[in-house]
Amino acid sequence: MAKKKTKKADPDRKLIAQNKRARYDYLILDTYECGIVLTGTEVKSLRQGRASLVDGFGQLDDGEVWLHNVHIAEYSQGTWTNHSARRKRKLLLHREEIDKLIGKTKETGYTLVPLSLYFRNGRAKIELALAKGKKEYDKRQTLREKQDRREAERVISAVRRKQRA
Repeated sequence: MAKKKTKKADPDRKLIAQNKRARYDYLILDTYECGIVLTGTEVKSLRQGRASLVDGFGQLDDGEVWLHNVHIAEYSQGTWTNHSARRKRKLLLHREEIDKLIGKTKETGYTLVPLSLYFRNGRAKIELALAKGKKEYDKRQTLREKQDRREAERVISAVRRKQRA
C-alpha cells in the first residue's frame, strides 16, 4: 500500500492571515514572496494575529510596489504612536521582479492580490500573486472540477476498501 505524500509545513513559517477568496475569484498566474515595511505597533498587532487581507490589492507606483486596503488592527496597548489600520504599506521586492510586474500589470485584466501574510524567521512576509479576474462561468467550472475530483477520490477509496476486505 502506497503512503500518501503530505505537504510539510515550513517550520520557520507562522501564518497570520490568508485570503481564501482570492483563489476563487482570480486565476493565479505567478506568486511572489515580498517583505513588508511596518511600524512597531503593526508588528505587535500581527504577532497577536489581528489582520485581514480581504479587500487588499497591490499597486505599482513610480517603480515601487504598495499594498493598499489590508487591515492590520490597532495594537490594543498602543498609545498615540499607534498606526492607522488601513494605511498603504510598501512592499520589498527585487528590481527584476518589479520590472516584470510593471510589464504584466500594464496588460488589461491583470492585478496584484495578497494571498497570505506570515512570519518567516521573525520577519513579516506577504505572498503576492499576479492574477487575472475570473468570469462567473469560470468560477462555476472550477467548482464543478473540484466536485468531480472529490467524487473520483470517493469512488477510488471505496474500491480500495472493498479490495482489502
